[in-house]
Amino acid sequence: MGLVAQAQALPTVAAASDLKFALEAVAAQFQQQTGQSVRLVFGSSGNFKTQILQGAPFHLFMSADERFVFELADAGKTEDRGRAYAVGRIGILVSPGSPLKADGELQDLAAALKDGRLRKFAIANPQHAPYGTRAQEALQHAGLWSAIQPRLVYGENVSQAAQFAVSGSTQGGIVAQSLALAPEVAKSGRFALIPEAWHQPLRQRMVLVKGAPPAARAFYDHLSTPTAQAILVRYGFAMPKD
Repeated sequence: MGLVAQAQALPTVAAASDLKFALEAVAAQFQQQTGQSVRLVFGSSGNFKTQILQGAPFHLFMSADERFVFELADAGKTEDRGRAYAVGRIGILVSPGSPLKADGELQDLAAALKDGRLRKFAIANPQHAPYGTRAQEALQHAGLWSAIQPRLVYGENVSQAAQFAVSGSTQGGIVAQSLALAPEVAKSGRFALIPEAWHQPLRQRMVLVKGAPPAARAFYDHLSTPTAQAILVRYGFAMPKD
């Protein structure tokens, strides 16, 4: 089998981009333990939902917002209503050279809006990225949404928003804790959690798409094992209580 055919034969996971580093570690663990591989594709959950509705060849969908899984289930695209696998958190991420402080209460962000330190600020696009929606809710809770909107730079997904925040192309951003804890990002920025009460919970849910092959089911089951969950916890995810 050629490399292209082999890649096409692998079960394909459409995963929310907040999972990038954590899921790569889980997939490596899965391969080591079972000898089976999966193909990981990262992006925004809302875009993946639309693509699956249109027949995109994904076998497992790992959404950052369980609502998208339920919508696919209601449309008859999934085997069932899936399984909650994690609860995410958001926080403010700033690059080492940024004039902003990593302040989870966003008081310094409010001050920077007034004193001119803030020129650009990154969040994921709230139209289709759950972490962008939660960032908007947090900014609204802090009373900053109206003032900050002209300075917002929208990432296609939360991973791109994190890249904007640490690259210096913005002064900072609100991103997933799971990305900020990754060594590649942690060495490039300062991070502080935003209070959970400031936004709706990021209940993340996964589901098998109808027709998924056995290897996709094996990975789906592996994600609920203690060893896989330990990796998710290491990247700042909480385990769902129900």
